[in-house]
Amino acid sequence: MIKAIFFDLDDTLLWDQKSVSEAFSATCKMAQEKYGVDPIQLEEAVRNEARELYSSYETYSFTQMIGINPFEGLWGNFLDDEDNFRKMKEIVPGYRKEAWTKGLKALGHDDPEYGAFLGEAFPKHRRNLPFVYDETYTVLDQLKGKYQLLLMTNGSPDLQNTKLTITPEIAPYFDQIVISGAFGKGKPDPSIFEYALSLMELNKDEVLMVGDNLMTDILGASRVGIKSVWINRHDKERNEVIPTYEIKHLGELFSIIDSLKKDK
Repeated sequence: MIKAIFFDLDDTLLWDQKSVSEAFSATCKMAQEKYGVDPIQLEEAVRNEARELYSSYETYSFTQMIGINPFEGLWGNFLDDEDNFRKMKEIVPGYRKEAWTKGLKALGHDDPEYGAFLGEAFPKHRRNLPFVYDETYTVLDQLKGKYQLLLMTNGSPDLQNTKLTITPEIAPYFDQIVISGAFGKGKPDPSIFEYALSLMELNKDEVLMVGDNLMTDILGASRVGIKSVWINRHDKERNEVIPTYEIKHLGELFSIIDSLKKDK
């Protein structure tokens, strides 16, 4: 019998990809006004430079383990009390400036001062552009009180809590919130799922894991025997990781829960 539902945060409840895309768009339009650059080309150039720079830092293997992507580095402050996060806090101001400066330069404009300006504009736009999927609150309203709810998210505690602060309605739905950077390992490591089960005092058969990422949410759940629900809103192709269920809309969760009740 299902007693609890574990939810991923980014691109499951929060539409993080849209927030990042809109922040890029707003920042690149500033450069368009100054230099006449194509904002779409600038975004692509900055994303490419950011990925390359991000993978060159000593913190890269840590960020992969915890689950922090290059674009979170472009706006996160990483004010966390842990050695790797302290290193990231020191790295990110230069990283932002360099990613935007190199992106501009790729389009023919060598202006480090303006690159630095754009590097600080992007985080402001990202903070001002939180997007939540239309169905998120409706679904959580229907689940709250009937099931225990746990939020399991990869990332820096400071940054993930910032996301929750700018969408303050989400956190109160959850009985527990587990952030990989606070735990020490990220999804798909089995230990974070086992930790979540222990927090809820439940066994693996009493839980559903809902997430958008096959390689973190779904793979991690499968490794510990938790039934998984892959929210695939954008018709992504499956890889070798097979979810227990696949849905396109969070509202489809209820038919899955009902079918599991009937199986018992």
